[in-house]
Amino acid sequence: MDPHKIVSHAEWLDARKRLLAKERELTHRRDALARERRELPWERVEKRYVFEGPAGKETLAELFGPHGQLVVYHFMYGPEWEEPCKSCSFWADSFDRIGVHLAHRDVSFVAASRAPYAKLETQQRRFGWTFTWVSSFGSDFNYDFDVSFRPEDLAKGPVASPVRTEPVTIDEQVGVSVFAKDASGAIFHTYSTYNRGVDPLNAAYQYLDLVPKGRAEDGLPYPMAWLRHRDRYEG
Repeated sequence: MDPHKIVSHAEWLDARKRLLAKERELTHRRDALARERRELPWERVEKRYVFEGPAGKETLAELFGPHGQLVVYHFMYGPEWEEPCKSCSFWADSFDRIGVHLAHRDVSFVAASRAPYAKLETQQRRFGWTFTWVSSFGSDFNYDFDVSFRPEDLAKGPVASPVRTEPVTIDEQVGVSVFAKDASGAIFHTYSTYNRGVDPLNAAYQYLDLVPKGRAEDGLPYPMAWLRHRDRYEG
């Protein structure tokens, strides 16, 4: 750990109060942004998507269960991959216990990947995960929501996506999409976010941001180069 400035309690308290003012400002700005996010216009989902999961074949409408809102975590796991993305697995390690709480706010939560369901089952057993994880294999779901990109498109060079700040260079991408269903059963796409937009949804990273060393990712080949599947760490 790098040497750090050491001060008296009074000096520490003064510095903490200055930072607290900035934290409160950020909290208010975040609340305002959340309100603006909820006020976004919706687009109707016209296509019928079918998934395979623990309940067998289900449509997007059926993934809502009894709820009016659905959150889909786009889990990077391509059909030919031997194991899931280690970064998405890092996020998924905190999924299991949130479903019951979301359900009490009229929200259903699922993860979706293009890998066949048999592969998803294998990885759920490996990691002991119990959250609902469905396969979108064979459907356009991932492509339509800008989390998967076809080889023939990538062969032409980086793909410019209207919902991303940087061109896409690999076929699988992370994201979160939100849907709503009205009393008639019509489904609407209300929100999606990608890349750093999913960062606040990782509980471990939020704790790392509190400690003196932070994420300790400076100088690495890429920010998450340190990360492993949780059964692959040494020591």
